[in-house]
Order: sequence, then C-alpha cells, then structure tokens
Amino acid sequence: MMKTLIRGGHIVNEGRIFEGDIVIAGGNIECIAKASQIADAAEYDEVINASGCYVLPGVIDDHVHFREPGLTQKADIDSESRAAAAGGVTSYFDMPNCVPQTTTLEALDEKFKLARMRSHVNYSFFFGATNDNADSFGQLDASRIPGIKLFMGSSTGNMLVDKQQALERIFQSCKLPLMVHCEDTEIINRNMKAAKEAWGDDPPVALHAMIRSEEACLASSRKAVELAKKYGTRLHVAHVSTAEELELFDAAIHYDGERITAEACVGHLFFTQLDHDRLGAMIKVNPAIKTPVDQYMLRQALSDGRITVIGTDHAPHLLQQKEGGCVKAASGMPMIQFSLVTMLELVDAKVITLERLVELMCHHPARLFGVQQRGFLRKGYRADLVLVRPDAPWTVTPDCILSKCGWSPVEGHEYRWCVERTLCNGESVYANGRVNDKVLGEEITFRHED
Repeated sequence: MMKTLIRGGHIVNEGRIFEGDIVIAGGNIECIAKASQIADAAEYDEVINASGCYVLPGVIDDHVHFREPGLTQKADIDSESRAAAAGGVTSYFDMPNCVPQTTTLEALDEKFKLARMRSHVNYSFFFGATNDNADSFGQLDASRIPGIKLFMGSSTGNMLVDKQQALERIFQSCKLPLMVHCEDTEIINRNMKAAKEAWGDDPPVALHAMIRSEEACLASSRKAVELAKKYGTRLHVAHVSTAEELELFDAAIHYDGERITAEACVGHLFFTQLDHDRLGAMIKVNPAIKTPVDQYMLRQALSDGRITVIGTDHAPHLLQQKEGGCVKAASGMPMIQFSLVTMLELVDAKVITLERLVELMCHHPARLFGVQQRGFLRKGYRADLVLVRPDAPWTVTPDCILSKCGWSPVEGHEYRWCVERTLCNGESVYANGRVNDKVLGEEITFRHED
C-alpha cells in the first residue's frame, strides 16, 4: 500500500487554518497532524513538500457541461476532466443536456461507462427531467446521482419544461435534490421580440441581460420556491444572477426540516454586463451576467448564507460558435480550470475568507448532495486535495488552456495564486504544470437524507 506524506502546508478545513501534515494510504487520508508531529519521513513512498502552500479539500463543482456524448467537437470527458484537475477540481456533476439527453436510465448508464474509462477526476451525472418522465424517478439508484436537473427556462439542449401540470408532477415526485434552471420563457420571448424590432434579427450581445432579464429570473425562481414549499421538494436554484432573487432565500433556506438553497456561478461573481464591451459574446451565458449591483449583492450573499454553493456552469463552445449577438452567439463559457484561482482573488479582495471559500466550494456541495467520503479533510475520507500557492503570479495564455474548445474569457488575466498540485484519491493527477493522464477518477457515491 503506497503511503504519501504531505508535509508543512497550511491546512484549511472546517473553519480552521493550521500548519500541519497529512498522511495518505491506499487513497484515503490516514492521519492529519499538526506540523512536526510526524517525524520520520523515510517510511513514506512519496513526500510532498507543501511549505508555503495552502492545502484544501478538492473542489466539488456541482454544475458542468462536459458535452459527452454527442457534442464532443466542443468538449469531452477526457479534456474537461483534465482542465478540472489543473484547476483543483476533484469531483464534478455533469448536466443532462447532451446528445442523447440524459433523460432515460439507458442514457445515464452510458455516461457512467464513458466516465469510467475517460474521467481523470471523480464524476457523477444529473438525471434530466422532461414533460413526461417523472414516473422514472423512482427507478433511479439514488446512491449514484446527485439529483434531478430541471430546466424551467429555455437554454442549451431544448429541455424546457414549462407546462404547469408537468412542473407540479416533477416537484411532487422528486425525492432527490432538484436543481433548477430558472428563467421565464414567456418574458424572455417578449423581450427578444422588442429587441429585434429595435435592433434587427440579431440584437447586440450587450442587450443580453435586458432580454434574459431580472424579471424573467425572479418570476421563475419565485415559482420554483413556491412549488418546493407546496410539495416539500429539496430545491437547489442554479446560477442565481440577480439581487432580487436573493430575497427568496433570506427566510426560505429552512422550512419544515427541508432546505431550499441557491448556487452562484463564478462568471456572475467575476464579470458584469459591462464586460461585454471588451469580451463580447465570450461571456454570454444563460442566465445573463447582470449589473455591477447584482454582482455586488451576489458577493455579499456568499457570506450571509443566502448562497450555499459556488459552481461554474462550465459550458464550452467552439470559438466560432460564440460569434454574433443575442440570437446567433451560443451561450456558455469554459471556466472550470480557473474557478478556484478566480475565487481566491475574491479572498484577496476580502469579499470572503479562505475558510468560507472552502465551505462554498468543498464542504457545502458535499453536505447538500450527500457526497460520501469527500469534500472534507478527515481521517478515512478519500484523499482529494489541492495545494494552492499564493504570491505566485502567472498569466493565462492559450497554451495553458486545457479545455478542448481552446479559449477562455480570462485569457490574458494575471492571477496571483496558482494550483501547484491536485490529488485525486491519493494520486497526483496534476503537478508541475502537467496532468497525469494515467490517473482516473472514481464514481461518486451519495447518501440522500429522507
């Protein structure tokens, strides 16, 4: 059994930061000790010097689109899991709007088979809700998936569910966490019609936040919260983008022992709609990135409990697919490789503490979705860890981008933190600027509370 010693790092875990050592054996954390309590390094197969680094649990990204199967010209499980490893992400939950859509048990099983052979970090997959598949929810193996994904607003993949009867059935039938994309399609269509009348068939991308408006987000999120309260559904609202929506989560996080939670995505926390002036459609996402005020309020909500989880909504497209305006340019951007270092910039800016970052990106996703043996640095847990080094400036250049699409909205940006090493199940999947392609991740297991 291979034994590894991570020596002398600043360990960040469960609200504490302390200098210490971590012993890994057989892919599990065997021991966590304060610095210098482990004296003899000779008994270890590998000793990793973490001096000057912060040692965090591996990031769990609850929201990615790796495009496999069916859309692999943009991305695939191999390429995007390599990007994840380079970004300190050791576990991901992939979304169902691929081809074929993950809306049948057969399609779900096929994705697990693909990931078993190709994913370099740990993996699981949301099952997609449709207008007529709620009866299949009871057949799902709840220990294998994080939950059900529902699109209550039109987005990539044509999986819109907006019929009231179907929505009622989904919220009533779903006993797993229900992750919901909330935008009101009727409002969006009305706004798009007005924009086309004023600006032509492909309105400028700077109008994206006006078309997919605050009103559209709030109306849909409010409906989702109302349905969740009605049926006791464990609701998780994806990529909250407006200050107004945050008001839904002030008092609605806990009711009758159930939870209603919200996710913020890195793009909405890092960019504002003003950045369309320099980045154009590269930051066009659904729901749209909105005003500086919305960004400010989202950042505030990271600390006060209204935002529970930070994800990426990592959604690669080929660069030529990002050309055009509000109609022609595809929505979605790749961000998983740079999510952790981007959030560490908010730590430097004193928006959140490092301890809070670990809660939002590691602990809370594990708790919320019932992830087993991951998300914390604890004895007996799987050894998913990331070593990050401060005061190590570097600039994002095309040659370092690992996503298959080959571009990033943060290209040219200089970061102060760097991911020095990522360990997945005790193995160094990323170190010295390289991904170890021989390392493969594991299927994540879940235990959902009744």
